Amino acid sequence: PHAKLIFYTSLLLGTTITISSNHWMMAWTGLEINTLAIIPLIAKSHHPRAIEASIKYFLVQAAASALVLFSSTINAWHTGQWDITQLTHPTACLLLTTAIATKLGVVPFHFWFPEVLQGSTLTTALLLSTMMKFPPITILFLTSHSLNPTLLTFMAIASAGLGGWMGLNQTQIRKILAFSSISHLGWMAIIILYNPKLTLLTFYLYSLMTATVFLTLNTIKATKLSTMMTSWTKMPMLNATLMLALLSLAGLPPLTGFLPKWLIIQELTKQELTSTATIIAMLSLLGLFFYLRLAYYSTITLPPNSTNHMKQWHTNKSTSTLLAIFTSLSISLLPLSPMILTTI
Repeated sequence: PHAKLIFYTSLLLGTTITISSNHWMMAWTGLEINTLAIIPLIAKSHHPRAIEASIKYFLVQAAASALVLFSSTINAWHTGQWDITQLTHPTACLLLTTAIATKLGVVPFHFWFPEVLQGSTLTTALLLSTMMKFPPITILFLTSHSLNPTLLTFMAIASAGLGGWMGLNQTQIRKILAFSSISHLGWMAIIILYNPKLTLLTFYLYSLMTATVFLTLNTIKATKLSTMMTSWTKMPMLNATLMLALLSLAGLPPLTGFLPKWLIIQELTKQELTSTATIIAMLSLLGLFFYLRLAYYSTITLPPNSTNHMKQWHTNKSTSTLLAIFTSLSISLLPLSPMILTTI
């Protein structure tokens, strides 16, 4: 318990240091604290796959951190500035774009992410998909005016496409959610140059919906599609809301997930990037297919060999309250979009 407390506190500390710093060294320190705090949480189960995942994660994050340090040093060498917002040297900008893409798991630096998620438990996977993405997204937000536009647009479209494409034939739910994360990162990266606040909004809503899906899966203990097929007998209501949360993650209109996609397409059209908007909207259809498949498996399939489960009425109360709040938010925030727009 003490070790766990220290790791979670370090995670919060690392994130806070990075998002509140102006100096490159402080931002880098925060990222390092974050990386070192999550590694024991990934390796906790002592399974060979978990150990492998933590080593992969460590190597990738260490390389990305070194690149961040390298790019900021080059910038300081040429301009004498250590301020995050004063990143002006072209080589430094290119290196930083690459480093943050590696930290986030944007295509073509995405190979580590599905593997690491598959090796960790559902709660750690949730942390990796949401909390660990927050500091790099903040750095992107702060340096959005000086990033390399061509590289970023290419990576964004590739992420949206590949995230949808590679998630199609997966049977492991964590891997499917990893690829869904990659395609969502594509949506965030495409808009960061034109409206950085919209990227943050997309990230917040994505985190909310992913947290809902992961917490639900953790409650029904489903990690692959075959176990998901029989999980409806345990908690039918929870599976019904899981279906709605998944469709929200896919971005279907009456649900929360439609809001960021609608705003991003609107913003791209305003910037006269209609072709980009069309391409990225078409690529999100690939993602829609596997979300629909997950939704289908979670509620609509009634397998003939269904096992006789006792219905679990008494679940963990604290989790269920949190889950109820998250589910409600991830399904019904769309009518509040005018209010959300005034806050960003």
